[in-house]
Amino acid sequence: MDIATLVVVGLVIVVALTFDFTNGFHDTANAMATSIATGALKPKTAVIAAGTLNLVGAFLSTEVANTISGGLINEQQVTIAPEFILAGLLGAIIWNLLTWLVGLPSSSSHALFGGLVGAVIVGAGTQGVNFFAVITKVLLPALISPVVAGLAAFCAVKLIYFIVKQLDEKYIENGFRHGQTVTACLVALSHGTNDAQKTMGIITLTLIAVGVQPSGSDPQLWVIAVCGLAIAMGTYMGGWRVIRTLGKGLTEINTPQGFAAEASSATTILVSSHLGFALSTTQVCSGSIIGVGLGKKGNEVNWTVAGRMLIAWLVTFPAAGIIAAAACAVAKINIFGTAAVVVAAAIIAIVIFRLARRNPVNSTNVNEGTEVKLNLDNSNAQAAAA
Repeated sequence: MDIATLVVVGLVIVVALTFDFTNGFHDTANAMATSIATGALKPKTAVIAAGTLNLVGAFLSTEVANTISGGLINEQQVTIAPEFILAGLLGAIIWNLLTWLVGLPSSSSHALFGGLVGAVIVGAGTQGVNFFAVITKVLLPALISPVVAGLAAFCAVKLIYFIVKQLDEKYIENGFRHGQTVTACLVALSHGTNDAQKTMGIITLTLIAVGVQPSGSDPQLWVIAVCGLAIAMGTYMGGWRVIRTLGKGLTEINTPQGFAAEASSATTILVSSHLGFALSTTQVCSGSIIGVGLGKKGNEVNWTVAGRMLIAWLVTFPAAGIIAAAACAVAKINIFGTAAVVVAAAIIAIVIFRLARRNPVNSTNVNEGTEVKLNLDNSNAQAAAA
C-alpha cells in the first residue's frame, strides 16, 4: 500500500467515525424523545443511558455490517477506491447536519446508503452497485418498517387503555413512567445493534477495498469497538433539535403512549437487525409515535410536521447521493482533489454549527416548543444572547 492510499484510508476511517458521531447525536431522539417529552427521564439522564446502551448494542451483532461490507457494493466485480467511500461518507455527513439544523428527523441510514451509492456510480459505474440488495435490504424495509411499527404501536396503545380503563389516571401515569425507562433503554440498545454496525460495514468495506481484509469477512474487534464508542459519544451530546421535533412536534403523548411507541420500535429494530436489514431507526420511531397518536381517542397528529418528515425521507437517499457524487468527481482526480473535498465539507459543517448557535436547543429548553425555527438574522441572535 503506497503512502497516498494509506493517507486516504486513514481519512476514510476518521470521516467514518465522524459520521458515526453525527449519527449518534442526530438519532438520540429515536430512543429518548418520547421519554423526555413525557418526563419519564430527565434529559441528561436519558442521553447518558442512550449513549451507554448504544455502545453495548454495537457488540451484540454484525449482521447489518456484513450487509453493507459485502452486500450493497460489488467490490469483487469492480475496483472500489477508498476515495469513493470517503465521498459517500461526506455526502451523508453534510445531509445529516443540514437536517439536524432544522430539527428534521431524517434517516442517517439512508443518507449513508445514498451517499455510498452516488459515489460508487460516479467512481466505478452502475455495475459497482448491487441494486437488488439496495431494493431488498434498504428500500423495501424503509417502506415496510414504519408501517409495521406504527400498526404495532396503534394496537398496543389500544390494548393498554382497554386493560387500565378502570384504574386511576395518576397510577397509570406513574406506572408507565417506570415502564418507559425500560422501553427507552431497549430502543437505545437496539439502535446500537443497527446503526453502529453501518459504520463498521463502511470501515470493513474500505479495508477489503485496499486488500487488508479478505472479501466477505466480519468486522474486526477494533472496528466494532471504535464505532461503538463514536456513536455513544455522539449520542451523549444529545440531538436536542431533533428530540424537540420527534418528542413534541408530531403529537402530544403521555407515558402509556410513550411505552407503547418505544416497545414497538425496539421490537421492530431488533428483529430487523437479526435479519440483517439496514433499516432507518428514525422512520421506525416516527411511525410508532404516529401510531400511538392515532391510537388514543382525542389525540391529534400534526400532519404538517409528519408531511415535512415524509418529504425528508423521500429526498434523503437521492440528496445525499448527489452530494457524494459531486464530491467523488473531485476526490478521484488525485490526492489534492481528495483534500479539497474534505476541506470543503469541514467549512460547510462549521457554517451549519454557527447557524445552529443562533437558535440553540439544549437540555434546558428542549420541551419548550414543538419545532425548531432557523434564525438567519445574526443581530437578533446576538441581542437575544445579551
